[in-house]
Amino acid sequence: MSMPPGAILVMGCGDIGSAVAHRLFKRGASVVLCDLARPAHARRGMAFTDALFEGTAVLDGVIGRFAADLRAMFDLWQAANCVPVVTLREDTLLEAVQFDAVIEATMRRDRLPPDIRSCARFTIGLGPGYLPGANCHVAVETQWGAALGEVVRDHATAPRGGGPKLLEGVGRERFVPAPVGGPWSTTASIGQRVQAGQFVGVIGQTPICAPLSGCLRGLTHDGVEVRCGQRIVEVDPRQPAQIFGLGERPAAVADGVCRALGVQPTH
Repeated sequence: MSMPPGAILVMGCGDIGSAVAHRLFKRGASVVLCDLARPAHARRGMAFTDALFEGTAVLDGVIGRFAADLRAMFDLWQAANCVPVVTLREDTLLEAVQFDAVIEATMRRDRLPPDIRSCARFTIGLGPGYLPGANCHVAVETQWGAALGEVVRDHATAPRGGGPKLLEGVGRERFVPAPVGGPWSTTASIGQRVQAGQFVGVIGQTPICAPLSGCLRGLTHDGVEVRCGQRIVEVDPRQPAQIFGLGERPAAVADGVCRALGVQPTH
């Protein structure tokens, strides 16, 4: 197995990490997405997440394909027609491949980000808590606002706050965080239209209902073990709703990553 040119590791296959991988793949990089085996990411229509459940996922014309081991990952890199999505341990990947860059896109909501500087000669931290020179080489701003997508080199990224962008005047109210931890079960599907109060799924014995009427923009995959507080449902009240493709914020962050790497994003 020989390392391909432009090898880049993206940690986290939610909508942010997937958008980054999408942009870099379109630029010809040999990018790989790494995540947990059964992640709770809800915006599956806007990510490569479902490759970990179904084997393949398509995001804005780019295919993500699950690779069970290093050999499968290298084979997909050689084919150069999709983004490999893996659940291999990060240390296993870092031992096997000398990555040109590592991007940390797990967007942790409940703990400080790790120091990723030793992972590669160039590392990029995404999300609150990153400070270039302390836990990454550069960072990219992920908070909504004028600085969204800005490459951060000499100060910390903005602390978490401000809330999500309003959709039809609705902010946090369109999300359902898990009220308890446990196994999540649902027969609903991404893009499905729901009414306010409609049953969507259950965590153990705790029913989960739609917070408002609209389309399911976010829905954690059936069978996933969820933690209390994780967002498992999101309803988009707009008509038409955006369920699939690159979201505005993920695309802006991905463009910032491209600028940090010195390449022009392709749209």
